[in-house]
Amino acid sequence: MTNTFPNPHDYIIRQGIMLLISSPSGAGKSTLARKLLETHSNIKLSVSYTTRSPRPNEVHGRDYYFCSLEEFKTMEGQGDFLETAKVFGNWYGTLKSPVKEALSAGYDVLFDIDWQGTQALAQYMGERVVSIFVLPPSMRELEKRLHTRSEDAKETINLRMSQATNEISHWAEYDYVIINNKVEESMDGINAILKAERLKRIRQRGLDDFISALINEED
Repeated sequence: MTNTFPNPHDYIIRQGIMLLISSPSGAGKSTLARKLLETHSNIKLSVSYTTRSPRPNEVHGRDYYFCSLEEFKTMEGQGDFLETAKVFGNWYGTLKSPVKEALSAGYDVLFDIDWQGTQALAQYMGERVVSIFVLPPSMRELEKRLHTRSEDAKETINLRMSQATNEISHWAEYDYVIINNKVEESMDGINAILKAERLKRIRQRGLDDFISALINEED
């Protein structure tokens, strides 16, 4: 008799993760998100819509979809967004369709998003959400990074620093917290989180069928 053994790949389909990364501006979440995308081919970035103006080197469709307030409110009224939030006087929103398409195709979806968006997505998507809050090693280092990147005017940097304490106060709402002192160490932490979350029982659809086949396999 020919031995037959169940192949896990014939039964188990991993459910995609919605990986949410938040931090006060300047703590490094965008750098970590970029490196994550460079090293994981099965992760897609959710590109948000925003009503703010592009910063230097930002590209429409890559970093954000830049739109007018009127366009944004029209899409919001049509129910096109999973969540929306107003940050520093500008609106941000996550479009439903590309996220659902990516998850259905077996990809994880990465969100570079603030605490308001995280709250909304966690309530809407439940167990599919894995959230990480990135902290700076110190407030002095946070201000230094904001000045170093030279993307914002002094007044904007002062506003971001004044808001940082409020943003940091939401750290306990997240599944994981990373102190971003060294990028390499932070990436090691995020990769460990991803590996563990992908192996969770709730994310392995078809596991019941595989277990049944495993128990009943022919000798």
